[in-house]
Amino acid sequence: MSGISQPLHSNHREREILEELRLAGGASRIQFLAERLGVSEETIRRNIRSLEANGLVTKVHGGVHIKDSMIEPPLHLRMNENAEAKRMIAASVAAMIEDGDTLFLDVGSTTAFIAVALQKHQNLFVVTNALSVAHALATRNGNRVFFAGGELRGHDGGAFGMEAANFLRRFHIRHAILSVGAINASSGFMLHDLEEAEYSREAASRAENCIIVADSAKFGRSAPIVLNEPASFDTLVTDDAPPSDVRAMLERNDIELVIANRQRGERR
Repeated sequence: MSGISQPLHSNHREREILEELRLAGGASRIQFLAERLGVSEETIRRNIRSLEANGLVTKVHGGVHIKDSMIEPPLHLRMNENAEAKRMIAASVAAMIEDGDTLFLDVGSTTAFIAVALQKHQNLFVVTNALSVAHALATRNGNRVFFAGGELRGHDGGAFGMEAANFLRRFHIRHAILSVGAINASSGFMLHDLEEAEYSREAASRAENCIIVADSAKFGRSAPIVLNEPASFDTLVTDDAPPSDVRAMLERNDIELVIANRQRGERR
């Protein structure tokens, strides 16, 4: 679609560099990254050039740092941001889900609230890579919870990587419930993290219905990674009416708008 940025993909080495930068507090010297990853400094520089071209990092003399827009607070801090709005969204999404439904929930703070809101549902078939979701819904009301394998990330308890992706490909899901870090009229739905974006795209491809969840503070913001073409998603659930340009983007892409606490969504 014209005017829409294409989803950003990254190779394995670039993801490793970004993770090392996060672990180092957002900045590092080239030499340190080369030593940590066991590759040459020229390999690091080559990958950094690609990351810089995509707006993810800024190169400085002898080093590199993550751009501010790539840095997202840990999950436990995000749980406290706009918590009441996220509870409203969670209640609205829970009302869409029927007992026995098959669904995917990602590692976002809003989806963590949704998992709690689903605790009275029965016989759910839940696929997730989020420890918070698994903890909320496992061993409860006859639910079956399938948790992706691999190492859990320290800042959000999410499992990513090849093992987790291969695990996800084994399922067919009715609802994929995906959180985002930013929504704007020009690029649609965006995330801060490469691995999260790639995993969310895979989940969406396995689902009959794709639901984006985001509080209204995300409107008008920007993040480095476009999740996918907006038209590939079915519904946006939020807590307040979006600005006119975002509403127009939803209308163009035939995305249903559901505002929490309203009895029904507005099909635009």
